Amino acid sequence: QLQLVESGGGLVQPGGSLRLSCAASGFTLNYYAIGWFRQAPGKGREGVSCITPGGRSTNDEDSVKGRFTISRDNAKNTVYLQMNSLKPEDTAVYYCAARANYGCARDSAEYDYWGRGTQVTVSS
Repeated sequence: QLQLVESGGGLVQPGGSLRLSCAASGFTLNYYAIGWFRQAPGKGREGVSCITPGGRSTNDEDSVKGRFTISRDNAKNTVYLQMNSLKPEDTAVYYCAARANYGCARDSAEYDYWGRGTQVTVSS
């Protein structure tokens, strides 16, 4: 059973931090690009950050640059999203997704596997 499971979300005050985890089971993440996406209330799903199989990271959303950091630990088959200096505008359901055989993509439709999401709420 191929699964991605997000964890680490919750309720935080502005300026706080969270670290989200994306754990894979049933397959190895070694050759997958892993993207983090989010969907805020009333908005579509948008790309936040992505990391390639080789460990190169990109931030798809300018508003998170300098605040969010993506990383991967292949030994643990897990990808992380460290979120610092959180703002109310970061409130959303956060999803991780895996894309096989290619690098990162901005189009969420190009990813093969998705987690069910974890809620991040930043109070004002």
